[in-house]
Amino acid sequence: MKAPELLLPAGGLERMRTAFDYGADAVYAGTPRYSLRARNNEFAHLPVLQQGISEAHARGKKFFLASNILPHNAKLKTYLADMEPIIAMGPDALIMADPGLIMKVREKWPDIPIHLSVQANTTNAWGVQFWQSIGIERIILSRELSINEIAEIRQQCPDIELEVFVHGALCIAYSGRCLLSGYFNHRDPNQGTCTNACRWDYKVHDTSHTDSGDVGVLADFNFNQAKINSEQEALTGLNEQQRHPLANKVYLIEEANRPGDMMPIMEDEHGTYIMNSKDLRAVEQVAKLAQIGVDSLKVEGRTKSVYYVARAAQVYRRAIDDAVAGKPFDYSLLAELEGLANRGYTTGFLERHQTQEYQNYLSGHSLSKQSQYVGKVTSVDEAGWATIEVKNKFSIGDQLEIIHPSGNQIIILQEMTRKGYPVNVASGNGIEVQIPHMHGKDRALIARIIPQHERS
Repeated sequence: MKAPELLLPAGGLERMRTAFDYGADAVYAGTPRYSLRARNNEFAHLPVLQQGISEAHARGKKFFLASNILPHNAKLKTYLADMEPIIAMGPDALIMADPGLIMKVREKWPDIPIHLSVQANTTNAWGVQFWQSIGIERIILSRELSINEIAEIRQQCPDIELEVFVHGALCIAYSGRCLLSGYFNHRDPNQGTCTNACRWDYKVHDTSHTDSGDVGVLADFNFNQAKINSEQEALTGLNEQQRHPLANKVYLIEEANRPGDMMPIMEDEHGTYIMNSKDLRAVEQVAKLAQIGVDSLKVEGRTKSVYYVARAAQVYRRAIDDAVAGKPFDYSLLAELEGLANRGYTTGFLERHQTQEYQNYLSGHSLSKQSQYVGKVTSVDEAGWATIEVKNKFSIGDQLEIIHPSGNQIIILQEMTRKGYPVNVASGNGIEVQIPHMHGKDRALIARIIPQHERS
């Protein structure tokens, strides 16, 4: 079995270095004007981007550049000129989605490899064959595909690289083509400025509790609902009595920052799709994807933390290596990923599952479970005392996990100082403390194991 490439996100040099330190084979980054992550991106500065590409190549790693915007005409005028110095830096591939941009890049720089972005929604073998026919080297398959469908595409398209997302945020939209953020505050996700509106705090109201001010809205909605029901009946042959009762009910949602602004939605037996998704976690499916012959396994999260990058890279590296070695799946990897901030986990569309497994009804904000990132080592002196840049509170007596490329270990914290004086508590973000016995743990990350009684 060939080991698939492990591809990690890089929003800056530190995260890129961390990804490589913890096992990534390649990283992907972007420049804000032409990728779908306009914020928190050091690589907007061309000298930083050049440094990142050069460092990756010096380590024998690959650096892919996202240029996957779906542009309006205004950005066409600047695209080729802006990309000229970037292409000269030698990225290993461009990740692209728009056919027009792909056409122009192929004309101007015929030797630059192009990977087709997930934004292009490639869901079948014919689509793969079309893109292959115009010179695309790798297809990042749609998130909406099952493992069986991926296997069929691999069988029918044996001589092109395939990439699959295995971890990270999922959009309540078709492969990320969402309109919510643009509707609410005019920040278009397809232009790189998504505000994650699907994860905001919404309250669901039954129409029986609405006041007279909503009557007009409901009248319009009920007319449209009747039309939808009629179309569903024509398509499925099921009449109103035979469909699931929730499919005929009208709901209103209210966003926390827009009190009184009731928006009608339709909820059916599968849920309410304006609400936020759980996060993708397909570490258990790594062996199946490797057996199929998927070339690259991709982790989402260019705006995530160094800790997220390190933990995800380390866990998926172990999963890949175990799969190639023929070892059984190590279920401790699931617990390690619980230590990352997450909205609950799902395998997405890769395998069949129950409704409650893919939609998070209870909370829209990220929760850390099992462990919490509390700091990073900035230096270790000759005596083995490590200086910790504190991110979250921890105390004497806590169980800490020291996360390092050389291997992880769990310790009971028994001694700690600050500015030369003993302390019992590292109170929180923005301070530095020192802990002993940390020889060889330079640049380690520190997580606090959450006691059982503190877990929700």
